[in-house]
Amino acid sequence: MLHQTVRAVWPLFFGLGVIGLCIGAQGSLLGIRAELEGFDTIATGLLMSGYYLGFLLGSLRAPAIIQRVGHVRAFGALTALASMTILVHSVIVDPWTWGVMRLLTGFAVSAIYVVAESWLNQAADNRTRGQLLSLYMITMLAGLSGGQFLLNISDPSSFELFTLISILISLAAIPILVTATPMPTFAAARPVGIITLYRVAPTGLVGSFLINACYAMTLGMGAVYASRLGMRVSEISLFIAVLLIGGMLLQWPLGKLSDHMDRRTVIAGSAFAALIFAVASALVGTSGGIAYLLLALLFGGSCFPLLALYLALTNDQLEADQAVGASSTLLLAGGVGASVGPFGISLVMDQWGPSSFFWSLAIMAGLMAGHALYKRISDPFTTSTEPTSFQMQAPFPVGSVLMDPAPEEAQQAEPAHPPLVEQPSS
Repeated sequence: MLHQTVRAVWPLFFGLGVIGLCIGAQGSLLGIRAELEGFDTIATGLLMSGYYLGFLLGSLRAPAIIQRVGHVRAFGALTALASMTILVHSVIVDPWTWGVMRLLTGFAVSAIYVVAESWLNQAADNRTRGQLLSLYMITMLAGLSGGQFLLNISDPSSFELFTLISILISLAAIPILVTATPMPTFAAARPVGIITLYRVAPTGLVGSFLINACYAMTLGMGAVYASRLGMRVSEISLFIAVLLIGGMLLQWPLGKLSDHMDRRTVIAGSAFAALIFAVASALVGTSGGIAYLLLALLFGGSCFPLLALYLALTNDQLEADQAVGASSTLLLAGGVGASVGPFGISLVMDQWGPSSFFWSLAIMAGLMAGHALYKRISDPFTTSTEPTSFQMQAPFPVGSVLMDPAPEEAQQAEPAHPPLVEQPSS
């Protein structure tokens, strides 16, 4: 059954893998090029934050776009927008122009994720949905990691890499635009207010803000940090790739562990490990050689999987028909965190230098560990439903907030919207 489903949506997987490759390369390329052009650290942080602001806006506007023109036309238009914006970077080298282009890129990529995830949710049934979405997450993370090595093809100071990324983004749309696969329908979810969600699941809400800020700080300013330390382009690409690969390798084991114990304990332990590895990375520095890359791998592996753990923890505390709306609120909190993260760390790096990069990440990890541990001790709870089965999660997922992966029987039943279940805070 899974094999048949994958065959039916292979154009989508192909397109997403290529787009992930391009997005991974683009973020690091712009960070390196900004350094070569002598952009101010704060200006670089601002333009990098523009991507995540656009990502947030795209997730909010994508439902209307899909409902108006359908999945295929939306995918084609959005990939065209993403392809255009990367070329503008090579034509107009200016921080303000780059900031606007990054915002448009984030908008396009976010909406593409909405198209993809809603499509996959409807293509799957209860027996294959978890496996299909996990395969999707692996595809995206592999693309983001592999994209780092595109930086070694040409000189970042020239236009060739920008052109290559634009060509690949355009290529990603071709199988989708010529596919004969039936298009899915689209249904928006009823939102859950941020105050209501905080009352029920504060750990998930606060954690979503913090972990998305960490993601954006790492991927948005990681290349700038590495460049400031004097790394070559090949070393920078390897450094960012190792961070992402660590998150991909340890995401599933940590998730499965959280299915068998209080997720807040796993979150606190993993965040504390990220704190230790961040501090060690700051102390060792690039002089550590292989040890430095190993620490980066372990930091990515202990930090990045927290996004999925926070989502699963939140869903543990909700009734099934409330999960999608609550995920939308988590996306809002995460989008705000991702938008302010790169700018915030640019201020710190401008004041205290590149060595403050991992110290800043250590502080963020400490906040996540401390908050989860505090809630674990002060608010023990027993969920009223079975714990949510863990699924791998890519950075800033958006489509899952729009399509309800509830059992088919529940989807066929008359919709009901009872109030959120009041439980001790998580």
